[in-house]
Order: sequence, then C-alpha cells, then structure tokens
Amino acid sequence: MKKTLERRKQNFVEHTSKDKAIFGSKRLVGSYFSGGSITTNGPYDSRQSATEPLESASPEEAWIAPLLSRSNLLITRDIEWANLTLGFEQENRYAIVDVSNPHEPAGFIREQSNVIFRQLLRSRRPFVASITDGNGNELFRVRRPFWWITSSIYAEIGGKEIGVVHRRWHLWRRIYDLYLGDEQFAVVENPGLWNWTFTLKGINGEVLAEIDRDWRGFGFEVLTDAGQYVIRFDHDRMPGLSEKVQEFHVARPLTLSERAVTVALAVSLDNDYFSRHGGWGLPFIAVAE
Repeated sequence: MKKTLERRKQNFVEHTSKDKAIFGSKRLVGSYFSGGSITTNGPYDSRQSATEPLESASPEEAWIAPLLSRSNLLITRDIEWANLTLGFEQENRYAIVDVSNPHEPAGFIREQSNVIFRQLLRSRRPFVASITDGNGNELFRVRRPFWWITSSIYAEIGGKEIGVVHRRWHLWRRIYDLYLGDEQFAVVENPGLWNWTFTLKGINGEVLAEIDRDWRGFGFEVLTDAGQYVIRFDHDRMPGLSEKVQEFHVARPLTLSERAVTVALAVSLDNDYFSRHGGWGLPFIAVAE
C-alpha cells in the first residue's frame, strides 16, 4: 500500500507545475456521492492528461490554475434521491475528476439556491454554484439568474465577473455564445436531438474545446439525471472513456479564464437540457424538460 501511494503521488506531481499547490481528497468519488461511479471502459494512462502549464495572466487566473490547467476534466453529477422518489428538487452537486487520477476528486461543484424557488421554478431557478478544489477551498463561482426564454450563466473569480455564457433561442438547435468580458471568444452550435457533443469554435470556425455528455448506462440515463460530462481542453486521447468520444485537435489552448467560462457552460447545459424531475412518489416516471 505504501509503494502504491508513493507511485500515485509521483505520477500526480509529474503532471502539475512545480509552483502550483497540489489539491486532492483521499476520499473516493463513489464514497462521497451516493452511487457516484465513473463510467470507464478500461485502465487510464496518466500520460494522456499531461500538458504544458498554462501561464496565468492575472491573479484571478493564478487562483484557478491548479484545477483548470489540466488537459481534460470529467464532471459527474450526484444522484438526487429526494427528487427521484418524491419530486423534491435538491441542490445540484458535482464531482470534478482528472482523468489521469479518477479515484481522487480534483474538485467539486455545489449549488446554493432557495428551497422554495427550486420547487416552483425548477430548472429556471436562480442559483450560485461554488467550484472548489478537492479540499473544499473555493476557486471560483458561477451565477445563473432566473430566466424565461433564454438562459445566461456568469463566471466569477473573487467576486469579479470574468465571463458569461448566453444561450441563443432556436426551435431545436442548442446555440450558446461564450464571452470573456465584452468580447466573444467561442460559439457552440449543436444540431440538437440526440447529439450530445458540444464543440466550442472560434470566430473562424476553428475548434477550441469540446464538451461531451457521456453515456453512463441504461439505469443512470433512464431513472436518474446523474449526468457525466467530459470537458476536453486539449487533443490528448482518453481511451478510458466511452468510445463515442473521438479524437480531435484544437487550434489553440484556451486561457484559464476561458476554461472557467467553459465549466460554466457545462453547468448550464446540464440544467437546460439534461435535468429531469421525478414524479411524486413514482421514481420510474420522469419528465425531462
């Protein structure tokens, strides 16, 4: 056991910048979340997530660098048992995992919202979600106001707004505009229907990043809303994930601030399209919005 722990620590240190703090929890994701397993199809190779350290352009970026400098992130939502069995809307919780070390969460996302608004407004409710490291230290926040026709979500670091994601109305397509300050840096134009891949493209159509809603299995998908999202900031392959996640190439690496806005987009996607609400006392009846 001692040799195993030393080997894991050595692999983790090799893939982080020497001047960055190492975050991580000793708890397994499955033990923290009720039924919070991670869908994998094979062993992980820690070399797949190796990437050059990103430069921090501001103190805000330096604060979020330990989490967002990774090549890929896996975000898994917790099962809401009260929602399944009683239709009682709970605050959303997510685990953020580095694919090179899937057994130790690199961070968490915890929603904070009013209990009455959650029951009345459901997916249109206003909320603030804290993104923390594995030890629970807050790195940045995402804030989503109440919406009626189109949603928006804001990324904030230290109380300072750095970017926003605006959903653009369309009858069937899923279109999002991503801004850093007042300047748009990416757009997502998903064809809708059963397409679960959301590709971030620049002004000239170049690929910048990708968010995949990964299939977790029949039981998870039909009976729960415990979605799993793969955020790919780099073109490193991830053989441990679903075979539907294909290799791709990015035109340029996103800055740390742009990556924070991308995480906000993943949270917005989960609430806009993949959240469902259980029937009162009927866990097998779920109505998806």
